Amino acid sequence: MAQTLGLFSSTAIVIGSMIGSGIYIVDADIARGVDSPALYLGAWLVTAALTLIGALSYGELAAMMPRAGGQYVYLREALGPLWGFLFGWTLFLVIQTGTIAAVCVAFGKFLGVFFPSVSATHWLWHIAHVPAWRVGPMVLGNMEIGVNTANLAGIAVVVFLAVANIFGLKLGALIQNIFTSAKAFSLGALILLTFTVGVNATAWKANFGAGFSQFWRNAGWHAQHPVQVGMGGPTAWVNLLVILAVVQVGSLFSADAWNNITFTAGEVKNPKRNLPLSLILGTGFVLSVYFLVSLGYILVLPLHGDPTGATAMARGIQHAAEDRVATAVLGQIFPAGGAALMAAAILISTFGCANGMSLAGARVYYAMSRDGLFFKSVGKLHPRYGTPVAGLLVQGAWTVLLCVSGSYSQLLDYIIFAELVFYILTISSLFVLRVKRPDAPRPYKALGYPLLPALYIAVAAWICVVLLRYKPQYTWPGLALVLVGIPVYWIRTRMTAARSQSAEASSVR
Repeated sequence: MAQTLGLFSSTAIVIGSMIGSGIYIVDADIARGVDSPALYLGAWLVTAALTLIGALSYGELAAMMPRAGGQYVYLREALGPLWGFLFGWTLFLVIQTGTIAAVCVAFGKFLGVFFPSVSATHWLWHIAHVPAWRVGPMVLGNMEIGVNTANLAGIAVVVFLAVANIFGLKLGALIQNIFTSAKAFSLGALILLTFTVGVNATAWKANFGAGFSQFWRNAGWHAQHPVQVGMGGPTAWVNLLVILAVVQVGSLFSADAWNNITFTAGEVKNPKRNLPLSLILGTGFVLSVYFLVSLGYILVLPLHGDPTGATAMARGIQHAAEDRVATAVLGQIFPAGGAALMAAAILISTFGCANGMSLAGARVYYAMSRDGLFFKSVGKLHPRYGTPVAGLLVQGAWTVLLCVSGSYSQLLDYIIFAELVFYILTISSLFVLRVKRPDAPRPYKALGYPLLPALYIAVAAWICVVLLRYKPQYTWPGLALVLVGIPVYWIRTRMTAARSQSAEASSVR
């Protein structure tokens, strides 16, 4: 693969892949969970600390092994091919394709603000309704299968990006640079508006009043917070360490995909410098912006609200209509055109996010194919453009299927737990490789090693334990998806070995 990505493009992939639609909606769920302005912002601080430590740690691995496939390669080299395969398997099945499907369908839904005929209820081909059914802690089904104008718009974006990224990394990087710059500008404008003309006396009094006592309410060590165990299960009362772990589902999902730049490592110029630097600059920028945006929200709207309220101010952040907090905030600032402005920002954001993830994901399947763990054709590059054509098309085809099936939203519920498991394993690889390959070149060494990587592992493991206990509907299915990959790996390796033996026998004859 040709090394064509400079530092700006590499950083743009980090930023563009991270910023999708999450920051515009997940704050409502976080606010309902913590019921405290201090803990609401505290949840974002936990996410920021974890993600930055992760980026600092991955920088060492990226500079040490700047190859296409990134995280897949690190797991393979440190822990063995099975762990690399399980990551790639889960990435293809759920993490990458499910996220691309979600942000592309979100693109279609917000396009409907400008073109009302684009709607999830405007069916062009309704195949079937899958009723809901319960399996242990999970509620599955309740999906509409078919093509409506909203997911058709999403499918068009999936296909366009799959094809566009075939024509060389430079084109994909150009698209990424343009849309990342645009979304950074739009988020900067949102922050500026919320910190200036948007500041509201009612929101200030509700969130910061009485000498900041309102800000710290329900944030004490002895405060108890209600958490519903599973779906429709009993309510448990937990302390602040547990509730902060529970609400990480939303904030970590919004800050995810920062590792995508490692997938394209083989195409980054001066990777030993630019990979660690792009990880640090990209994650640092996005997490700072996310914190400022969330702070801006509580300057404009009260955290608490009434779900039956008639106005955005009455509903607050907790009960913003359809959880669209950013739309409610801009609607409060600009009653006439706020919704349209926010829809335009989300269209830019989701398109750029989908492009970054489409571009990066295909590189993992390419690396897996070269190891005999994916379709053989995926391991070939376009003779002219040097891009993994088959990987882009296979990824696009599975993403389209998820869009039509309507299952991607349920799959997304399972992503964060599975991602955390692989992040823990990958950062554990730092320790393994320091022992296995002490003399390997390390142009950049993880800042704060071994304390910061160990802290990441401990905190992420704590979040996993809490989610297993209190949010089994998000965790056990994700774990099951990972484990299903074990027999698939076994079958695939046996088939590859059998073909190799047959080829050797033929050559002897």
